[in-house]
Amino acid sequence: MLRMEGMGDAVQAAHLCRFFKTGKGEYGEGDRFLGIRVPATRSIVREFRQEVEIADIDRLLMSGWHEIRLAGFLLLVEIFKRSKDKRPVVDYYLSVIDRGNNWDLVDLVAPKILGEWLLAHPRERSLLYELAGMDGSLWHQRVAVVACWTLIRGGEFGDTLRLAELLMGHKHDLIHKATGWMLREVGKRGGMPELLLFLDRHAARMPRTMLRYSIEKLSMEERARYMSLGR
Repeated sequence: MLRMEGMGDAVQAAHLCRFFKTGKGEYGEGDRFLGIRVPATRSIVREFRQEVEIADIDRLLMSGWHEIRLAGFLLLVEIFKRSKDKRPVVDYYLSVIDRGNNWDLVDLVAPKILGEWLLAHPRERSLLYELAGMDGSLWHQRVAVVACWTLIRGGEFGDTLRLAELLMGHKHDLIHKATGWMLREVGKRGGMPELLLFLDRHAARMPRTMLRYSIEKLSMEERARYMSLGR
């Protein structure tokens, strides 16, 4: 932690504060950045990934610095990968989701821990709906959506489509973007018929951002048609 605090760059920190929307009333309000680039953080993670334990992760995730929390979450992924009994790591992750209070702290971790677990344990996928149903908890809901990336890559699309329908009326742009992204992935990973059927049913009422993200890989003519339905 002390080592990372000495790696900061004030100019980069100011840029990251703007990029991750840390101003008053924005989704990342109050978050603080040292100004460390992600490749440098990943280098630290590679150095310590074989020796770190959950107690170390807990200290890292309590930090007020975004990059130190990112290192903590990335190291948690490494613990998950090397653990024979992965369930305690999943339970720990679920208990610290709120410490991942920005989209990168969700997107770089949720598919690699919760997504991997649910791909291997399909009977536990009710977790996705519990997280998605936590009104007022933006990061829990985004975890539910982005964890589906692993399921999609495994050729399983049903949960993504159900969550997209469930979250259609969500008020936050970060959920619209994540859901549209996952729908796009369904189409890219062999689920184009399922995506088109979903769009035929729901494009007219989908939030514009969700719709735009979901149709990015369609032909120009198909994009125009679905955008016209969404007006």
